[in-house]
Amino acid sequence: MSWHARMRLDLALEAGRSVARFEHEGPLRVLQTLYPEGTAICHNVLVHPPSGLVGGDELDVQVRVAAGAHGVVTTPGAARFYRSDGAAAVQRTRIALEPGARFEWLPLEAICYSGCVAENRLAMDLAPGAELLGWDLCALGLPAAGQPFARGSVLQHLALGQAWLERGRIDAADARLLDGPLGLAGRRCLATLWFAVGAELTRERRDAALATAREVIDAHPLAATAGATSPCGQAVVVRALSDLVEPAMDLLRTIRNAWRVRLWQLPPTQPRLWAL
Repeated sequence: MSWHARMRLDLALEAGRSVARFEHEGPLRVLQTLYPEGTAICHNVLVHPPSGLVGGDELDVQVRVAAGAHGVVTTPGAARFYRSDGAAAVQRTRIALEPGARFEWLPLEAICYSGCVAENRLAMDLAPGAELLGWDLCALGLPAAGQPFARGSVLQHLALGQAWLERGRIDAADARLLDGPLGLAGRRCLATLWFAVGAELTRERRDAALATAREVIDAHPLAATAGATSPCGQAVVVRALSDLVEPAMDLLRTIRNAWRVRLWQLPPTQPRLWAL
């Protein structure tokens, strides 16, 4: 029996307070709403109690942030794609931001176990004046635990309206992609971080985002396998490859914190879950 879970999270600004409301169907919900930075920024912990997906399972998350609101979403644990008998397990997220909204999409990594048939899809629709900080981390197998990604496939799909699209399939049988020097070069964690806006970035903000990210990368142990680019006029993107999740997550968190200070003039406040 497959699981189909859906949730809609709406964030709105009411009397200076960012307020979260949600509806859910199946095992997917907001565990807690927190205000570690004051009432203007609403932190939400998204949980999927089964903790993993098998073939035929679907998770569908829809987030809408109203004008002037600022929301943060984190997860308490990694998403997990387990072995499939042929059907795809699908995690689908849609994020829509109204003018002047800010949002931070900061889930933990997705672990793709050997034998999975996984689809991880994220679509973002940003109105002019809206801004989003987000990331995506994909771990192929658990090589440090002796569980390599030997079979299966993963489809990664990231889209920012019509401005930016990254879509690729990673097949465990594709040795040239997984181990070749022009592919993953034997590394099994792929990490992507982005700062995206609903209209063209000014040259000053784009250059500031790139310079800030590159300063962090140059001082980080993953400097040789990470880089920052601007693939379109509405986004600055950081990509990194790592043997393990932890160094990649550390890099993304550090850049996210630096971008918060530089681009939003906000302190690098940590979601409470990160301290556990």
